[in-house]
Amino acid sequence: MIGKALALAGGMVGAVACSQYPEFSQQYIQRLAGQVDALSIIVADFDRSAGASGLTRVAALDQLQGTPFLAARHVDMKNAFARFDRLSNNLTFLRLATPLERIVMRHRLADPDTFNATWADFRPALPLTVAGAVAGGAGFIGGWGAVALILSLLLWPFRWRKAAH
Repeated sequence: MIGKALALAGGMVGAVACSQYPEFSQQYIQRLAGQVDALSIIVADFDRSAGASGLTRVAALDQLQGTPFLAARHVDMKNAFARFDRLSNNLTFLRLATPLERIVMRHRLADPDTFNATWADFRPALPLTVAGAVAGGAGFIGGWGAVALILSLLLWPFRWRKAAH
């Protein structure tokens, strides 16, 4: 009886926790879009400066050398370009996905800075969408199953002894 109650409680906790994923992913997308917008300004500015000097992006990056500052700036810009490409790609996929499809796209919410900033400001919301209900249902099943499995494993030695008598 206690095991079933604990499994039910685990299911409820799982449902509440997982039902928040669609809202969190929506807020993450909004922050990600802001990151991409900010980086696009930096990328466009660099490309514009390179073009005004008759250089490609790669050629302009190659000229960032000769002093420790320029070498550091070269690395900074290469990192900015890579981050822009990675975040833009993730944003495109997340925007094209439905809220239900985003449930299986956790790898697209992988930018630590954006994730941490989203988490810091995240406030739970009542899941009134289909995606919230599906995520909540999956969380209930997962939470119930996890608690039931743990209890089953913990109580297994006692059942074995009871059956031996």
